[in-house]
Amino acid sequence: MKIDIQIERLILSGVDVSQSQRVKLQGAIEAELARLVKVFGLPVHLQGGGRIPKLPADLSLTNTSNPVQLGQEIAQAIYGGMKL
Repeated sequence: MKIDIQIERLILSGVDVSQSQRVKLQGAIEAELARLVKVFGLPVHLQGGGRIPKLPADLSLTNTSNPVQLGQEIAQAIYGGMKL
């Protein structure tokens, strides 16, 4: 089964990420989101396909400058928002 998740735009207000960390952050978000979908599956309402035009996620991020940890936390919030 092929699952294609496209995120057109991701706005992180109040998060300072350097240009060099953005690639690591993006990779971490993609990897964690893929892991969550693999382990827990797609929410039922998205299994036949679908679109979420806007997915606001309220993040309580840990105080980290580690882009991998930050990416994992963001992906978990996105996945949580997909289930609503």
